Amino acid sequence: MKKTLFDKVWDAHVVTSIEKGPQVLYIDQHLIHEVTSPQAFKELENRNIPVFRPNQVVATADHNTPTLNQHLPIKDVLSKNQLKQLSDNCKKHHITLYELGHKYNGIVHVMAPELGITQPGMTIVCGDSHTSTHGAFGTIAFGIGTSQVAQVFASQCLLLSKPKSLRVVINGKLKNGVLPKDVILYIISKLGTNAGTGYFCEYAGEVFENMSMEGRMTVCNMSIEMGARGGMIAPDAITFDYIKGRKFAPQGETLDNKIAYWKTLPTDAGATFDKEYVFDAADIEPMITYGTNPGMGIKITETIPTTNDASFEKSLAYMNFKKGESLINKAINYVFIGSCTNSRIEDFRVVADYVKGKQKAKNVTAWLVPGSKQVEAQIIEEGLKSIFVEAGFELRQPGCSACLAMNDDKIPQGEYCVSTSNRNFEGRQGQGSRTILASPLVAAATAIEGKIIDITKQLN
Repeated sequence: MKKTLFDKVWDAHVVTSIEKGPQVLYIDQHLIHEVTSPQAFKELENRNIPVFRPNQVVATADHNTPTLNQHLPIKDVLSKNQLKQLSDNCKKHHITLYELGHKYNGIVHVMAPELGITQPGMTIVCGDSHTSTHGAFGTIAFGIGTSQVAQVFASQCLLLSKPKSLRVVINGKLKNGVLPKDVILYIISKLGTNAGTGYFCEYAGEVFENMSMEGRMTVCNMSIEMGARGGMIAPDAITFDYIKGRKFAPQGETLDNKIAYWKTLPTDAGATFDKEYVFDAADIEPMITYGTNPGMGIKITETIPTTNDASFEKSLAYMNFKKGESLINKAINYVFIGSCTNSRIEDFRVVADYVKGKQKAKNVTAWLVPGSKQVEAQIIEEGLKSIFVEAGFELRQPGCSACLAMNDDKIPQGEYCVSTSNRNFEGRQGQGSRTILASPLVAAATAIEGKIIDITKQLN
């Protein structure tokens, strides 16, 4: 029987099946952070249950951590308490924790891949919806709720119904300046935010085969925004080269054996999917969003659609945009480059290449927030920090930052922010804030000009 990548990984992890019902799935790696773990730990305590396999749990502090003065005591009481709770729980249950300031600290979906914790063929869960990021390695990775976090703590398993399969194929060559963020925003704009509901999505074709691991992570990260349970890309030589030599990656003969197995994971020729979509790379251009969900996206050169729909009009009213309007020359006062979608070194290299020798517009506050301490170190080592500082950008310390405004990094009410994060919901970046999602290149250009520009004119 021909199997998909998803089938192969899923089937290899089924512990037992309930007749005509859900299956018990074994979880290889459990990632946790300070926000969704305290209640789960509390449940274990109340029921006097130990953490079953602490060696397969890794913790980091990221969601509501400050991105300035991380060496000083935390002022925010909630954040301070959550970080202390995480530290106490990890100590009690012998779980590895990368606390604020640790050289391996960072956003959970940035630090795990860069440490070699994420490997092909795994099942990975975290109490965070963007766990789908790890699917870039050919893993089944998905977000779980707090009660499920407790389940994995107690048993290293989850009771689940197997999702259906979906494939998105894009062949051809991307135009100059079209980044992985544009690819996924384009897909979601075409399919909508519900197309993936009940499915696990595999991305296939030349565009993804030629993408770096960092680009693949950006794409898989936003699978959740089209409603999918997760996204996957088949592991290949690019994947194996990325993993080699990382802190927790297998080595020597063990690595050779792993790679031999990983090479068996890609979807078999002739395997069928429940749903399939095919796009042409030539049709994709730099993208921006105009509304309050990630499906409300357009090519930067296009105008806002003229749809007649109550929720569409509500969204436009919140953003203070009009049907048929172009966003070119729209004044922007805030730019945020970071989040688990676009805070890796490749993203900052793109920004540095663009802003080098230029000066940020006076009206713009531009925050650059690396996804981890390791990315922060790379920015400094590669000389990118001096480029950013000279251009007037503010390089902050690692964390989720202004992606979800759980810390001090908030966009003021009524202000627009061109953001490389993954969600543009109402109030996502601060109460009353207005988010426009874009690639690091479009965000960098906006910061320099103080307004949205037609970046395609500079690229051609």
